[in-house]
Amino acid sequence: MGERLKDKVAIVTGAGSILAGIGNGKATAIVFAREGAKVMAVDYNLEAAEETRRLIEEEGGECVTFKVDVSKASDCEKMVQACLEKFGRIDILHNNVGMGGYGGPVETSEEIWDKMLTINLKSMFLTCKYVLPHMERQGSGVIINISSLNAIRAQPSPAVAYACSKAGVVALTREVALQYAAKGIRCNAILPGLMKTPMVEFYNPDAYGDGDVELMWRRRDAMSPTGKQGEPWDVAYAALFLASDEAKYITGTTLLVDGGIAGTIRGW
Repeated sequence: MGERLKDKVAIVTGAGSILAGIGNGKATAIVFAREGAKVMAVDYNLEAAEETRRLIEEEGGECVTFKVDVSKASDCEKMVQACLEKFGRIDILHNNVGMGGYGGPVETSEEIWDKMLTINLKSMFLTCKYVLPHMERQGSGVIINISSLNAIRAQPSPAVAYACSKAGVVALTREVALQYAAKGIRCNAILPGLMKTPMVEFYNPDAYGDGDVELMWRRRDAMSPTGKQGEPWDVAYAALFLASDEAKYITGTTLLVDGGIAGTIRGW
């Protein structure tokens, strides 16, 4: 076990996987625990969070689970209180909950627009709302919000609700960072590019592979300057750096984890 997060307490939302395998949140919870953090693995699907807990405990780490709908203020308040009752403090809030989807303004229903903004953006506003007062009393804390490369760059297929929600995450991150910088609290966003995760498999086959998952993976690999997509562990280790004291002078920024695709001219 490492010590980069020794004696820290971390809440990781979206710590389960929507399908079998390892997603960004699951990988991050595992990496945080490997580096000494006590982890509260939060997910709407408690069974998925329990799988993450099992993996952490098999490696000798400490983890508890909590079922939360982070789009509801009452659930977020209960989550924070439960973490404080169990561990006595909150040092790291890692906001990983999100959903994907495609369509432009005409194709996107009002219902999907509202759902996307609620799950991808409002949820992070609510978790911050209830965590920040406790971090302020501690005089320290780190918040990491998972946005997307789509916040700053269009995908080949229109995704207006998703893109706007993820751009909102960047703005939320900046505002929190500036307001709380003098109070010992840092807030940064990670913008993953093309990642090979269960969530991508769940939402994207029709957009990238005509329903063929393996074709989707090959097409996405070909879009990356590196010749392959990133892995959830790439996001997790970026989060570890931002959560650690090594990043003590980094706040209000966005960290691209995209294999260089943001710098290309041919698109995703």
